[in-house]
Amino acid sequence: MSTLSVHALNAVPTQRPQPVFRGRIGCDARSGHYAVPRRYRLHLSLSCPGALRIAVVHGLLGLADVCPVTLLPAVPDGPDGEHSELRPLYEASAHRYSGAATAPVLSDDWSGRIVSTHAPDIMRDLARRFGGGRPELYPRDAEAEIEGVTRLCAQGIDAAAQRAGQADTDDAVRRDALGSLLRTLRSLDARLARQEYVLGDRLTAADVELWTSLVRLDTVHRWHLDASAVHRVADHPHLWAYARRLTAHPAFGPRLDLDGIARRHHAQCQGLEAAGAAVQILDWASHVPHQPVSTDGQASQGVDGH
Repeated sequence: MSTLSVHALNAVPTQRPQPVFRGRIGCDARSGHYAVPRRYRLHLSLSCPGALRIAVVHGLLGLADVCPVTLLPAVPDGPDGEHSELRPLYEASAHRYSGAATAPVLSDDWSGRIVSTHAPDIMRDLARRFGGGRPELYPRDAEAEIEGVTRLCAQGIDAAAQRAGQADTDDAVRRDALGSLLRTLRSLDARLARQEYVLGDRLTAADVELWTSLVRLDTVHRWHLDASAVHRVADHPHLWAYARRLTAHPAFGPRLDLDGIARRHHAQCQGLEAAGAAVQILDWASHVPHQPVSTDGQASQGVDGH
């Protein structure tokens, strides 16, 4: 298996906020939370990138009858990203809990309490505790590379694109961030020119990470980049062809709530809109096998491409 500059990536810290609950599903009864079909429930808002990753893994593994999903509104209805319907669950899980009741959540229907709010742990536990005979999304021989891709997406795409679009920062900072983003995209484009998936010929959790970051790059971060930057971002044909191909997969595209992502972004974003907002990279909706259903029961509407 080829590598993806794992040593360089290991030096890049991950800056995602630490979750409140970090329980794990174990492999036997002694673990407390052990794997039993229909014991656990996912609470997901598909406009959230962490929840979208979990939903794709859930779909790839075919766990609809094993771990039910409760879909939450695209735009949280409380402060600090809180979903008010999760408040009772949080309060039952932590005495005098005073933080925000945010998603994603993996809960235990037997106890009525939260197991985890940490998306990477949830994804791994779904794959490893309920994945027997299902796709191997976290192969043991690819652990380091999956971790490397995860950090690359978090820093080289998500964080770099956000810094590149911050209007209240120095021009040099934005240029450096855009350069970092373009170098990351160029390296991934070169890999995908010679292989089907990020780690070779098999689909893994690394592809879930990258696809979600590409979705966010086009549907969220693009709105704060200038038009020339977006054209440079789009000039990676193998990478965006890969994004189109995965969107056409039944475990990916149908979970893409484009309308919800747009509404959540515009409801929460404090940044200034830039010229790149008018330069859509992909017409994502046209590649979805069928339109996803939003939490209010209506079909989500995609944005027309250019």
